[in-house]
Amino acid sequence: MVQITFKQNPVTLPGKEVKVGDQAPGFKVLANDLSPVTLQDTTGKVRLISVVPSLDTGVCSLQSKRFDQEAASLGDNVEVLTISADLPFAQKRWSEENGTNGITLLSDHRDLSFGEEYGVAMEELRLLARSIFVIDENDKVAYVEYVSEGTDHPDYDKAIEAVKALTN
Repeated sequence: MVQITFKQNPVTLPGKEVKVGDQAPGFKVLANDLSPVTLQDTTGKVRLISVVPSLDTGVCSLQSKRFDQEAASLGDNVEVLTISADLPFAQKRWSEENGTNGITLLSDHRDLSFGEEYGVAMEELRLLARSIFVIDENDKVAYVEYVSEGTDHPDYDKAIEAVKALTN
């Protein structure tokens, strides 16, 4: 089981830890128009999944903007998804305010399906723990980072390198 802290306090992450080489677990989240989105909807592309607790916080906003900027250089066979437990309406507002167009924002607020399947649902907060997953076009996990302190940044460069290794 992954152990992390959020604001230096330990949090409980029920669910199974996802590891490199695993078949990516399925999930069902919501797009900003409230339509359901599953892992299978993006099969056939490399996915960089950036998980943030809330877009309305500094580190989460910066993380999402960084991957939005990187998305254009990753090619047409890569989809960059940002998943949080924020309401879809809040995600849409954030995207409009920040002018993002390289990432797809998805909400796990309804069922915490992604959070439970990927072991990132913080039980005490009903938020998702900061993490990064890179999944290949055949739904195999190629890279995982569970950020040990929820207010720290992930290793952006390693995540991008993992994506590029799958697309070159």
